[in-house]
Amino acid sequence: MATEQATERRAAHLRSITVTALASLAGIAAGFASAMVVGTSGQAATDQLGLAIMLGFVVVQLPLLRVIGYELNGIKDHLFVAFMTFSLWFITWGILLTNQVQL
Repeated sequence: MATEQATERRAAHLRSITVTALASLAGIAAGFASAMVVGTSGQAATDQLGLAIMLGFVVVQLPLLRVIGYELNGIKDHLFVAFMTFSLWFITWGILLTNQVQL
């Protein structure tokens, strides 16, 4: 019984690490993709295409998590994935915009 509980806890921990890592890496990749497609000029900061790119990365993640074998249980998990992706996208693209990095 104790072994089963430890195995379940480990599986839940591995699931949370995987979901968080995938959402974070997708957000960073979305930030770089936005910088490459939209640019890093002052005018690029107001372009809505960067946000659409981030939303595309969120939409791609959801079926990918199911393929990996992790079910998202309810709206809370979906919002977590969307928030983590958005946060890392915002930070990454914001840094690239501030420094006007050319990719």
